[in-house]
Amino acid sequence: MKVDLFDFELPERLIAQVPLKERDASRLMVLDKQTGGLTDSSFKEIVSFFKEGDCLVLNNTRVLPARLFGTKEDTGAKVELLLLKQEENDTWETLVKPAKRVKKGTVLTFGDGRLTAVCTEELDHGGRKIEFRYDGIFYEVLESLGEMPLPPYIKEQLDDKERYQTVFSKEIGSAAAPTAGLHFTEEILDELKQKGVRIEFITLHVGLGTFRPVSADDVEEHNMHAEFYEMTEETAASLNEVRKSGGRIVSVGTTSTRTLETIAGEHDGVFTASSGWTSIFIYPGYEFKAIDGMITNFHLPKSSLIMLVSALAGREHVLSAYRHAVEEEYRFFSFGDAMLII
Repeated sequence: MKVDLFDFELPERLIAQVPLKERDASRLMVLDKQTGGLTDSSFKEIVSFFKEGDCLVLNNTRVLPARLFGTKEDTGAKVELLLLKQEENDTWETLVKPAKRVKKGTVLTFGDGRLTAVCTEELDHGGRKIEFRYDGIFYEVLESLGEMPLPPYIKEQLDDKERYQTVFSKEIGSAAAPTAGLHFTEEILDELKQKGVRIEFITLHVGLGTFRPVSADDVEEHNMHAEFYEMTEETAASLNEVRKSGGRIVSVGTTSTRTLETIAGEHDGVFTASSGWTSIFIYPGYEFKAIDGMITNFHLPKSSLIMLVSALAGREHVLSAYRHAVEEEYRFFSFGDAMLII
């Protein structure tokens, strides 16, 4: 299957650069995965598309302010560091710019010396293993010195860091937000509960592989980066009850989808408390074992994310919906509008 099959024309002006003032002010396109039928709505109306007994699954990961700007201790040369994954204790896998300035043994300083780091290993493609040194609690130091690692297609600065966090973010560890969840407010979640919709949470710490384009010509040749996930016993039991009673399981975002499908795929379709690393790659031809529907944003052309959405609703239906989104000037990507596939 060729990657070019998932290409579409997207005017740059439709790429949302800043979040809307109100989280739930986004537009909502509803796509019938069976017929391809479309309904234009607003996110404030999302509750009306759910029934009593349904279950909504959200990713409660919290984004690290993972971009650090510092200098080389010996020369004062400027360096940018992006935290990707914690290894052991205070050692992290990172991306460094410019990487050629940071060799094994290089010492870096951040925030007038409040945080220092030494390169312990050189990796491929600008990757470096970095060991940090600091006083106090690392995440508190990071909160004061770090910046949000916004996607590369967003050029504007973010005034409020919390607008790149969901209202239910809890487990810190992501390099990017699970952006489909950004539309939700506490009020909408309360309305869903009052309607008899279960709200459950899983964790998947989003890596930068989310933003990396599919560079292979053939879909099957693409390799996903592994990301850490976790599901509790309580969540697993609740999801199994929903499935047994005939309710629909709707995931919020591709991250929740990948977590649920990983767990169900490894346990014969049964939800089980578990944690680990997943590199599952979902594209057309995949048989879903966990979800009945999904809420998601509008994704990049030829990305692994649009391939996942196409696996659920059909490539032709999805591309037709995207053409409609362009014609109607929906807002795209992380701070853009939402789609409900049901």
